[in-house]
Amino acid sequence: MALNQRFRGYFPVIIDVETAGFNATTDALLEVAAVTVKMLPNGELEPDQTFHYHIEPFAGANLEPAALEFNGIDPHCALRGAISEQDAMKELCKGVRKAQKKAECQRSVIVAHNASFDQGFINAACQRSDVKRTPFHPFVSFDTTTLAGLALGQTVLVKACEAADIAFDQREAHSALYDAQRTAELFCHIVNKWRTLGGWPPAS
Repeated sequence: MALNQRFRGYFPVIIDVETAGFNATTDALLEVAAVTVKMLPNGELEPDQTFHYHIEPFAGANLEPAALEFNGIDPHCALRGAISEQDAMKELCKGVRKAQKKAECQRSVIVAHNASFDQGFINAACQRSDVKRTPFHPFVSFDTTTLAGLALGQTVLVKACEAADIAFDQREAHSALYDAQRTAELFCHIVNKWRTLGGWPPAS
């Protein structure tokens, strides 16, 4: 089975964002990471390509002190190597479109832990950046919080990873790159486990 047959033509892209607040329209997007997946000949999924950007706050963006204290990001630190939101979104969408096309999928779908949050920030950033061809479905998403609750009895990312025997260093948490990589492993684990238990498509 090919990847484009597994999720009704959708191409899963695991996303994690770090932000300066909870409001996607007013608060800055500061970091985004994305991990694509590929299907192995045996029908199992595994993480594939990684995209990662530190992002400059957009003009007029709100920076909530409590959010910055929580994620430890200094938006004005030159050592972050941050690029403009527009450049980040255009590069991300370009890379995802290329991977989506290679997999012969018709649309990308955001996979995230508490997906509505990450999806809201990605949609808002793409709109601000005037991205003409966003690969992501505007409202469909796969939420690993829900999937982990069903498959593993856990909804917190670190607890779900522990239940799945995925190593998780809490000192690295709240980095978009680290969290996206662990979420990608978690998503693949759940999909593969469902298959081995006889879910669609069954293991041959």
